[in-house]
Amino acid sequence: MPSRATILSGQHPRTHGVVANGIALPQTTPSMAAELRRAGYRTALVGKAHFEPHLDPWLSWSESRIAWGGWSGPWYGFDHVEFAGHGPIVQNHYTDWLYRNHPEAIRGFAPVLTGAGGGDTAAPEVAHNPMPRDQYHTDWVAERATRWLRQQGDAPWFCWVSFPDPHHPYDPPSEEVRRRVNWRDVPLPEGYVSSSTAARGILDRKPAHWTAYYDGRFKNPEGGPTSVVPAQVTADQVREITAMVAVENELIDDAVGRILAELGSLGVDERTDIIFTSDHGDLGGDFGLLYKGPYHVDGLLRVPLIWRPAPIAGVAPSVVDEPVGLVDIAPTVCAVADVTAPDAMDGTPLPSGPGSGRERVLTTWDSQFAQVGFHLRTIYRDGYLCTRYEPSTRDVGGSFPLLWATWGRGCEVPTYIGSEGELYDCTDDPLQRENRWDDPSMRSVRDDLVADMYDHLPPLRRTLRVSAPT
Repeated sequence: MPSRATILSGQHPRTHGVVANGIALPQTTPSMAAELRRAGYRTALVGKAHFEPHLDPWLSWSESRIAWGGWSGPWYGFDHVEFAGHGPIVQNHYTDWLYRNHPEAIRGFAPVLTGAGGGDTAAPEVAHNPMPRDQYHTDWVAERATRWLRQQGDAPWFCWVSFPDPHHPYDPPSEEVRRRVNWRDVPLPEGYVSSSTAARGILDRKPAHWTAYYDGRFKNPEGGPTSVVPAQVTADQVREITAMVAVENELIDDAVGRILAELGSLGVDERTDIIFTSDHGDLGGDFGLLYKGPYHVDGLLRVPLIWRPAPIAGVAPSVVDEPVGLVDIAPTVCAVADVTAPDAMDGTPLPSGPGSGRERVLTTWDSQFAQVGFHLRTIYRDGYLCTRYEPSTRDVGGSFPLLWATWGRGCEVPTYIGSEGELYDCTDDPLQRENRWDDPSMRSVRDDLVADMYDHLPPLRRTLRVSAPT
């Protein structure tokens, strides 16, 4: 939710206030969609939004009520919205379509956040999903997006196509899995550590919740199913999960190809800018860990970002190595549309080639559970990835008594005093295995990076409540 709010608003989480999942983005927040809509663009969001909480059984938030009431916008600056999620649990347009047209397909999805084993290896949250591909949410999103594009005629438009995948649970159509990959042939991720002794040796040099998650003592309630103990996940289970994610990605590749083909058939491809990115990564077996959470390494932080300017702009292809962030997407969209970005946006337009002089990118993490109370502040600069752990709190975030009674059962939560951190030389140690935070020879580098980070970190401008069933 913090990342998605940042993409839409061009603001850091500390500015827009969505510092953790479970906080609804205020409707008054700057929105690139709203800016383009005011300038005469037609705007749409098709797929996953997640600007408001999904744990919403009483339909307290508009995102939950929209599909329920047969509504499709306007919403957060979008003229038209059609929502989809990872399966049939959360109320959205895709779920409604599935129940109405293919109710028999519902049972093919894996359960969400249970950690239940499935597939060939009993891997957590894997399922053989017998549903046809054209009923799966990836193809549904592509079909709805192309349908909307065909309706726009000559009007200028902006469309955010948001695929729920790749994401757990891992349950793409099983026929596609069989056709595309044999998990037994899939290599283990480069960052995977096969020996539990070696894994603990690496994790023990990181802050305490790393090894505690590996051993199942810290349940990582904000990152995935709390019943999964990473140390018990086998190499073959990691292979099968990796294969399922690969198929999810290939289906997205196919869907993007359908959309690009539609732009060509409509005669607008030459004047359409395309930005492709993600809201977060996944540990995916790195260090023997799965899912996401307060683990600031490349597997989670360094998401793909491709910008294809409209061919008529004549921008030469290039790889830009300077650090940029999701905060820069909204100002880029405004610049492409020749719309003045609001001064309230923190980001700046993406560089169209190397040599921009950009020095740093910042990432923050704040626990949604007050019972966890972690606060990570991260800077990437000069090839170093540096994270400082601010002192733990127990009165910031949501209390969630019912959720914590389930997700927090048996959870050991380390307490940080503010002296802990992580420092990686990403050039010499691209897998971030050697934490040099306490290395005396790196003290000056560490202190300089931390000082630079706090010089550029936006102030916390608003504190918003975290909402969940109580």
